[in-house]
Amino acid sequence: MEFKSLKNIESSFRQIRLFGIVFLSLCAVITVWSVWSSYRFAEKQREKIYVLDNGKSLMLALSQDLSQNRPAEAKEHVRRFHELFFTLSPEKSAIEHNVKRALLLADKSVYHYYSDFAEKGYYNRIIAGNINQVLKVDSVVCDFNGYPYRATTYATQKIIRQSNVTERSLVTTCRLLNSSRSDDNPNGFTIEGFTIIENKNLQTIKR
Repeated sequence: MEFKSLKNIESSFRQIRLFGIVFLSLCAVITVWSVWSSYRFAEKQREKIYVLDNGKSLMLALSQDLSQNRPAEAKEHVRRFHELFFTLSPEKSAIEHNVKRALLLADKSVYHYYSDFAEKGYYNRIIAGNINQVLKVDSVVCDFNGYPYRATTYATQKIIRQSNVTERSLVTTCRLLNSSRSDDNPNGFTIEGFTIIENKNLQTIKR
């Protein structure tokens, strides 16, 4: 009887030990899963940016991977530069304001064009003739296979006079350098080696 009793006690002890091991294993799994879940949650929270919109509403914007968004930022940078530099109204202050903002996005290669246009009286003729010049960027082709990145821009200019509208094609090339982001340069690029390779009349329509 004593032998059976000892055997039962030993069997019960083994069962308790087995249950204890299983319980501890489950606790360990739950602990590891909890830590991993907390880490993943913290990582996702760090990917979120909270933006205060004019001090009134709170908007949630998901930050995107920089390498994925860079091509779109490059095209936007080039597009914005062309719109500022080539869209002109017959007001000296407006021209100077747009050109100044455009020059902040580029190097001296653009300033040389600006100086050349000014010396040849290009801006004065726009003001004197009450001419509006509007530029529409059709496409921006960027090559990210090398650095500095290369960009080719295809655009259409409309030169609007009182008597007619002249449509011109504009094709330019440039290189893009990474630079610090700022309020004046939100996309973090600098245009260098800017070159106008085509700017010719397409048609003139009487008004």
